[in-house]
Amino acid sequence: MPPVTLEKRNGIALLIIDNPPVNALGHAVRAGLAESIRAAEADGTVEAIVIASAGKTFIAGADIKEFNAPPQPPSLPELLAAIDACKKPFVAAIDGAALGGGLEVALTCDFRLATPASTLGLPEVKLGLIPGAGGTQRLPRLIDPAAALSMMAEGNPKTAEAAARLGIVDEIIPAENLLDVAVTFARQRAAEGAKRRLSERTPASAERAAVEEAATKILKKRAGEPQVEAIVRCVRAAFEESFKDATRLERELFLQLKENERSKALRYAFFAEREAARKPQVAEGAAPRPVKQVAIIGGGTMGSGIAIAFLDAGIATTVIETDEAGASRAAERISGNYQSAVDRGRISAEQKEDRLSLLKTEVGLDKVGQADLVVEAAFEDMAVKREIFSTLDRIAKPRAVLATNTSYLDVNEIAAATARPEDVLGMHFFSPANIMQLVEVVRASATSDETLLTAIATAKMLQKTPVVVGVGHGFVGNRMLARRSEQVDRLLLEGASPSEIDAALTEFGFKMGPCAMGDLAGLDISWRMRKATGRRAPAADALCEAGRLGQKTGRGYYLYPDASRKGVPDPEAETIIQAAAEREGIARRTISRQEILQRLIYPMINEGARILEEGIAERPADIDVIWLHGYAWPRWRGGPMYYADQMGLATIAAELERLSTDQKDESLAPAGLLASLAREGKGFHS
Repeated sequence: MPPVTLEKRNGIALLIIDNPPVNALGHAVRAGLAESIRAAEADGTVEAIVIASAGKTFIAGADIKEFNAPPQPPSLPELLAAIDACKKPFVAAIDGAALGGGLEVALTCDFRLATPASTLGLPEVKLGLIPGAGGTQRLPRLIDPAAALSMMAEGNPKTAEAAARLGIVDEIIPAENLLDVAVTFARQRAAEGAKRRLSERTPASAERAAVEEAATKILKKRAGEPQVEAIVRCVRAAFEESFKDATRLERELFLQLKENERSKALRYAFFAEREAARKPQVAEGAAPRPVKQVAIIGGGTMGSGIAIAFLDAGIATTVIETDEAGASRAAERISGNYQSAVDRGRISAEQKEDRLSLLKTEVGLDKVGQADLVVEAAFEDMAVKREIFSTLDRIAKPRAVLATNTSYLDVNEIAAATARPEDVLGMHFFSPANIMQLVEVVRASATSDETLLTAIATAKMLQKTPVVVGVGHGFVGNRMLARRSEQVDRLLLEGASPSEIDAALTEFGFKMGPCAMGDLAGLDISWRMRKATGRRAPAADALCEAGRLGQKTGRGYYLYPDASRKGVPDPEAETIIQAAAEREGIARRTISRQEILQRLIYPMINEGARILEEGIAERPADIDVIWLHGYAWPRWRGGPMYYADQMGLATIAAELERLSTDQKDESLAPAGLLASLAREGKGFHS
């Protein structure tokens, strides 16, 4: 079956794109469209042309995989130039997503019809790019230019209704009638002699002031993002240049950005997410079990957040606590969260009530009832978790999935407390669980394929990003984070200040540094975990012993005067850390920003290499996705393993050797995988 077919309906040429899964504008589609347009134009019986699609997607954009290959004609700009040159009217019949190049195709048409479920957008900015086939010129010529600028700079798709309000869509048509209506609509427009080529329009000069006002705000908010600067430049060109010259500028900027390292990293992240989302290797015929009822064990901050995620997805949820007071607090916590969302205008009061109608709070594990999935979110203590799972084994219904939300404990040991370990796995949500996208799905040694697929499908149902990992202390994300935390404490003892450490990571691209983050979360959380596992962090431990637990006590690494949310350097904290360094016999010195950054990141990369060696993560991309979605790694740097390849593994290995010698710590020596790849001149993604 060719990717584009031409069908004639009473004088209307219907061009159907059928290139699953998302009708990407690869070479075959572009060539098929170009040939069909030529045939329709040459056919004297054809009055107008409708571009439509098979399946649930109009065109989801360019085929990004072609970006690194030699271009094959026709390019998308060449294809759209052929549409522009055609003397017959075009109608885009949009069902599903029209994104990026897909919307550029639709904008080149004279008219646009959409179904209620359609989405339209130019999201190239999220890949470090700009629309490269006239989108920056046609959209400001169709709708309010300031709105067009904002839409392209944000990159978020619009619903069909919102697009119609903006003026992008002419009519919204029920999906089952779309093609018939589009054919009739095209015939009427042809009879009227109606054509609306945006390339022939010019934005009104009176709208320029609003564009400049919007541009000033956008450039301030998105400073340092070259693709945003390029979009502003192109929209300004729509007022100052001819369509031909402005589209030439757009194409030049697009090609420059395509070679930009930020864009390469953002495109890598895009593909890494899709790679991590691939179905894991399972037995043929294995399928997820339905999840219609969920029980959450524990209604604290984490348990309540997990419950909200399920309620938001429309799933009946029971939160189970040990006593009535705990159950009441959980109900109040969840209701308060929804009321806050109502107050901020994020949901309506009716939506709040609809979601709360799905919630029950109960006392006692016997209330798990007929739950299809039980998520344990109790205190991080192995004895507690084993007792819970031993009880669940007796009372949960057969084939219910039993998941632990542990962030670092051995899931195999937890599963061993049951007589059905095949139904047990980890679902490690990240806090706040109703907001954070990542779920580490921890596959234990006895976890069945059905159980694994159920957890993955459930995470996706919650609009989250599941990544399958193996059992190991801290799994992937927290195991790597522990290495960074060790170096944070060591750097403090050696002479770096909390603000210097935080500045190194915020300049790198993180939104918050580790010391400020520790204060926000509460230093006692990690302190308690260290004491339970026999670990030490002399600087952090000393602060905790002095009652400095972070923002909640008004003092941590920083001082928080007058209950401020923003910390300021505190000489008392420095004195405490200095005394801890003296007790450890560590001489303090001035440490460069570069050394701080390397010591925070390189040991994490090294631990990532060990995780790959041990099979805890299957692919480097999985590790990168975990850090992108669970730990706010700057997206434009791709992820820690991608960043390692850009820096060069030989460089990292040499620094790790030095660090291992200086700190007399063999665990900092280059991992076997990292060392071997460095010797071969390869990277993790080679």
